[in-house]
Amino acid sequence: MSAQPRSELPLPGSAAEAPDARLLTEAVTRLRRALRASIRTDYPWEKLPMAQVELLQVLGEHSPARISDLAARQRLAPSTVSGLIGQMITTGLVAREVDPADRRASVVTLTDAGRDQLTAWTTAHERRMDAALASLDDTTRSAIATALPALFQLAEQLGQLDDGS
Repeated sequence: MSAQPRSELPLPGSAAEAPDARLLTEAVTRLRRALRASIRTDYPWEKLPMAQVELLQVLGEHSPARISDLAARQRLAPSTVSGLIGQMITTGLVAREVDPADRRASVVTLTDAGRDQLTAWTTAHERRMDAALASLDDTTRSAIATALPALFQLAEQLGQLDDGS
């Protein structure tokens, strides 16, 4: 697959008429796919579905958490998150405990195994990304570094649009 963006003409009236939006969407999709595929080189035993990895990441930042809070953060149905958490409990990555603030409710926490898995996953991804960045010229690396704050701001804006803000 070429590293260059596709050059098809957008359909009239479509969101693809905005080339920046189309190209950014394509770039993000390709980056996620390439990173996910390339990680098998350093981390061949990684079998976690991305949804579980994302829950581990949220729990790494916000633990303990109720399933309803995790669902809201990930914009998933609580039943979906509950099912994922059930799978993760079975594999020992997370544990369900009584919520100390409300003994009628439960919270989910990372186990040591879950934290170790998340650390290994993050380290492997950072190592792959570092290698890819090192292969780029200084101008390209600088452009990426300059764009990072704007990309985080864009992600925040997209989150606010989803929230109805």
